[in-house]
Amino acid sequence: MAERYSSGNNYDRNGGRRPSGGASRYYADDRGGRRRTAPPQDNRTARVRVTAKNFLRIGNTKVRLGAFDYQFLMITLILVAFGIVMLYSASSSRAYAIQDGDSMYFVKRQIIFGLGMGVPLMLIFMSVDYHILAKFSGVFYGVGIFLLILVLIPGVGTTAGGATRWVMGFQPSEIMKLATIIMVAWYLDTYKDNLGKFFKGFLPCLMMLAAVALLLMLEPHFSATILIVFTGMLMMFAAGAKISHFAALSVPALLGGIVLIAKSPYRLQRIVAFLDPFADKQGSGWQIVQSLYAIGSGGIFGVGFGQSRQKYMSLPEPHNDFIFSVLAEELGWVGVIVVIALFVCLIVRGIKIAQKAPDRLGMLIVVGCVGLIGVQALINIGVVSASFPVTGMPLPFFSYGGTALAVTLGEIGMILNVSRQERVL
Repeated sequence: MAERYSSGNNYDRNGGRRPSGGASRYYADDRGGRRRTAPPQDNRTARVRVTAKNFLRIGNTKVRLGAFDYQFLMITLILVAFGIVMLYSASSSRAYAIQDGDSMYFVKRQIIFGLGMGVPLMLIFMSVDYHILAKFSGVFYGVGIFLLILVLIPGVGTTAGGATRWVMGFQPSEIMKLATIIMVAWYLDTYKDNLGKFFKGFLPCLMMLAAVALLLMLEPHFSATILIVFTGMLMMFAAGAKISHFAALSVPALLGGIVLIAKSPYRLQRIVAFLDPFADKQGSGWQIVQSLYAIGSGGIFGVGFGQSRQKYMSLPEPHNDFIFSVLAEELGWVGVIVVIALFVCLIVRGIKIAQKAPDRLGMLIVVGCVGLIGVQALINIGVVSASFPVTGMPLPFFSYGGTALAVTLGEIGMILNVSRQERVL
């Protein structure tokens, strides 16, 4: 039906006065009928298109539903690809020696178990609304606690290197990281009005972290304990916890750290080696010294991909905790700067997603997940460069470990989940 546009006067068909603001507009069809339409929008309102499909209102906040943050995903994919390539370089010689000439052994396992579990986990956490996932935070947390207890049962947990951290080939501590983040975020969002009260809000959240820390220390898994507790407290700070409450914990935390170091000779040796690694470079300082040799010999452009010398029976765990040293030796300061820049871009992009989160729950989940990745990368790079005492902290996306890579991709999925619900007004 053809339509033509015409203007009417200031009165309707029944003789009533129309609202002020200019003449109403009508469309007249070929049969002489007229129907009233809304006045045309000005330039400002025309730029804002609100449809029920694209927007959702949560309280007083308007949220845009749509595609996830492609920049964050792209940075992640680059890190994953870079990590697989560097894992091959760092592990090929050792894999060839211990796996009957299969130099791809560690890489194949990383792809099959790490990416094979991690990509579906990322897609699930990216697709299911994080508000729904938060409702099951208690279940996730309870399962994680159960697995940590299972590790400590004789005959169930697997012991290697003086620590019992594995059950059926995976580390429950990795799963506990994500479960703790979701649980703490749910608690801080649900009981936000009590967070300013030490006994009613602050202390219960701290006890959740303490329960996880206790089980991890019994393995022992000191690095995972530091990572989870520090990230949890970072979330508490982002949620608005009082500085005075953190200050009150500083003294007992310091005393507890001194006791733990004093009771464990190997931890005390690591502190001494950190202060002067070359004093005992054949003993307690061996790891740091070999790492510094690798970093120093790389120079600006490195010795070439696959040409590292320190990975041949000199660097401990060249495909795991000290993979960044191999990267620095082979790719030089150029490669180091590129990797650090990628992690910085990932963290900065994550912070922007947290700032645009539609609610406190989404913001806290992003802060927790970004905190886990960022703190882990910071500690690993600090350890291999002798900036921190040696601790078994893998480098996200790069170090060998299928469970670790899968959980990290799950954290990425949670961040992308929140990014799909961008706050608009």
